[in-house]
Amino acid sequence: QMMKHAWDNYKRYAWGLNELKPISKQGHSSNLFGNIQGATIVDALDTLYIMEMKEEFKEAKDWVEKNLDFNVNAEISVFEVNIRFVGGLLSAYYLSGEEIFRKKAVELGEKLLPAFNTPTGIPWALLNIKSGIGRNWPWASGGSSILAEFGTLHLEFVHLSHLSGNPVFAEKVMNIRKVLNRLDKPEGLYPNYLNPSSGQWGQHHVSIGGLGDSFYEYLLKAWLMSDKTDEEGKKMYYDAVQAIETHLIRKSSGGLTYIAEWKGGLLEHKMGHLTCFAGGMFALGADGAPSDKTGHHIELGAEIARTCHESYDRTSMKLGPEAFRFDGGVEAIATRQNEKYYILRPEVIETYMYMWRLTHDPKYRQWAWEAVEALEKHCRVDGGYSGIRDVYNNHESHDDVQQSFFLSETLKYLYLLFSDDDILPFEHWVFNTEAHPLPILHKEDGSKEEKQK
Repeated sequence: QMMKHAWDNYKRYAWGLNELKPISKQGHSSNLFGNIQGATIVDALDTLYIMEMKEEFKEAKDWVEKNLDFNVNAEISVFEVNIRFVGGLLSAYYLSGEEIFRKKAVELGEKLLPAFNTPTGIPWALLNIKSGIGRNWPWASGGSSILAEFGTLHLEFVHLSHLSGNPVFAEKVMNIRKVLNRLDKPEGLYPNYLNPSSGQWGQHHVSIGGLGDSFYEYLLKAWLMSDKTDEEGKKMYYDAVQAIETHLIRKSSGGLTYIAEWKGGLLEHKMGHLTCFAGGMFALGADGAPSDKTGHHIELGAEIARTCHESYDRTSMKLGPEAFRFDGGVEAIATRQNEKYYILRPEVIETYMYMWRLTHDPKYRQWAWEAVEALEKHCRVDGGYSGIRDVYNNHESHDDVQQSFFLSETLKYLYLLFSDDDILPFEHWVFNTEAHPLPILHKEDGSKEEKQK
């Protein structure tokens, strides 16, 4: 029902545009996608399919066939277009078998390749997909590319090679690892900034939240997606977790485990909503951890889930803030006005979903249901779902954006959490960082594709 409310209103007021403004009932266009349109449609395809919303899926497919156009003269975020558009098209193809999705995914993948034309092969953040000219965000440390952005291409690009028979996609992302492996890592940690021209780190900031987050997730998932043959990805992941545990994971005086941010060796005791995905990541990786560590990784996941639940529980609206702190006597509370907003983000629910699937402890369904009730009470409006400007306030001030990831991630993870485990089981699927399921590539899969050609 929530999906239907979000989708029907998008269709009514913003069809074909990127996102919906549910209060003003019109389209919203984020500069992340340049002039590419239809972000909500492509992001929602697999959710519609999984929820068996067949009519809606067909409308979405028809729109993609007739209207999804990448021949636009505009600068796009390589990362956002990859995780939402490439990821969404790949999943829609693997779930439905409809050839149009494969064709569009590969076409878009080819348009992204010029981003890698840098001295090191570390891609630019921004790319004009008509001219092929790339650059980095002007605010990023000394012209650097961002770890979470160039580190979150791997799953999709390996699948693009698999589906197109063209090895170039996989080669581009494997080269990124080569560059990273050659570099010295401060205390075994990966800084958030890397200069694509010099191949050197920018400032030594480390985060498992924004700017870093999905890089770590993709190391683990690359190994899982390879049917556990990608030993390099595996080693990089478990080594990184070891360094994160040593240098970033702390316990508050009230007993809450949190992941701090590292700034040139100094810790900032703050955790972002984005960082809350890590609970699910630790639990998902528990199985492959050294045998004496499996229980420890599950426990770590459970503790992060509890801390993130507290960040929700300690607000008036029972929805989590963008960032929360552990200093000056506060715990798991946002202390700055610009950290008190909630934009329909999925990360806490994502962690509940993994914890539920891997432990079946009923509290995760309980906590997720609290979030559903809060979303219905505070975020649902006539025209869809809107983010909130201050979750500590008793009166809603809506931000008037229904993010495409609300349909792609938040609602999908909720649906999976309350479904049986045999819908998209973990032994067959890994989720990209936008919750698009991609099949595990079994060792015998490679030859099958070739024979079909």
